[in-house]
Amino acid sequence: MTSPFILRRLKKEVLTELPDKTETVLITEMDEEQKKLYFAHAAQIKAELKTLDDKSDKIKILAMLTRLRQICCDPSLVYENYEGESAKLEQCMELVKSCVESGHKILLFSQFTTMLDTISERLNEENITYFTLTGQTKAKERLNLVNSFNENDVNVFLISLKAGGTGLNLTGADIVIHFDPWWNLSAENQASDRVYRIGQKNNVQIYKLITKDTIEEKMRDLQIKKANLFDTAVGGEGDITNMTADEIISLL
Repeated sequence: MTSPFILRRLKKEVLTELPDKTETVLITEMDEEQKKLYFAHAAQIKAELKTLDDKSDKIKILAMLTRLRQICCDPSLVYENYEGESAKLEQCMELVKSCVESGHKILLFSQFTTMLDTISERLNEENITYFTLTGQTKAKERLNLVNSFNENDVNVFLISLKAGGTGLNLTGADIVIHFDPWWNLSAENQASDRVYRIGQKNNVQIYKLITKDTIEEKMRDLQIKKANLFDTAVGGEGDITNMTADEIISLL
């Protein structure tokens, strides 16, 4: 029905000179302490959902799910006294070190600026150079950071997905790491396109880190479902605010 009114041109059809792009999903399994925290928190959310109105309490529900996602990233984002490890953080650091040692430059995205702070501490410990860009970064400084990263030998650019997912040309990098998934795949794709654009000479590798048996796997399934629907109808992508309580429970 919509095809007479829509002209869609894909990047791979228009920019035929671009190098190859490969996407890899890396599954991380939580250790026992992190797993106990996660499932205890998920059980608490399930209990609370039964008392909430899924139409009027969307903000509260989203806040609860956000805490669950943070536990997947690193429980210390939610519990200050957490002394265990974050399986995903350890996997991420191994990946970063391997890429840096191979001479690659990396963009690392997360929705959580507190997670970027934690990663920056680990990068300092490993003597890996980096820049950070968040919503607090001023416009002039953003431009200076982008130009410096493309021109010098800084290894990693830590970027808040919402602040740096669009409008930046960072073809100096050829590795993209998405530390945590977002509800809509289009936001991740836009972020990845900071490196996969005109001027990129190297093959691009994109890594997506997903924690096994958690809400992140369900979010990934949701992304694929939406992408398939979008490709079929070239329509908009929904979000958490349009989901029913039953759909949210299925994420848990």
